[in-house]
Amino acid sequence: MARSTGFGPKKAYLILYNAASAIAWTTVLGRVALVIWWRGTPFVPLVVDNFARVTQTFAVMEILHALTGARLFLMWAVCWPFPQLNSSVFYSSMLCAWSLTEVMRYSYFALKQVEAVPGWLHWLRYSAFLVLYPVGIGSEVAMTLQALVGPASGLAPWYPYALLAVLLSYIPGE
Repeated sequence: MARSTGFGPKKAYLILYNAASAIAWTTVLGRVALVIWWRGTPFVPLVVDNFARVTQTFAVMEILHALTGARLFLMWAVCWPFPQLNSSVFYSSMLCAWSLTEVMRYSYFALKQVEAVPGWLHWLRYSAFLVLYPVGIGSEVAMTLQALVGPASGLAPWYPYALLAVLLSYIPGE
């Protein structure tokens, strides 16, 4: 089957979506890095929390592309109801891992639409997960555990069981 070289609405959408996502995640990463350097991890949620939540929620668009997985759960079921947990180093490391992953991924996909992916970006896109995946998953689990052993039971009696069910889903691999 011949590959289309035209520039239609689908390609324009993919370029726009991926470029906007790369920019948004670059912003999250920059904010996290700057705040950690300037004031430390306890101040990260004050500067990043709402923007990170909106940026991750933007991934709802990917329901049309593919299911987004645990990140929406983390943003809305752990980080949002328990903002006191967001000053943890695990919140910052989670956002850094997510941001780096998404900057590479969305930049790669945007540039792929115009066949302009540099070799170094291709290598990063398919190699960085060796470091970023364990950091991201470890941070997600740590955040969920902090909610589970901390404030979750105060939200609703069933909430700890829901968190535990999600944690158990990590066992087979995400």
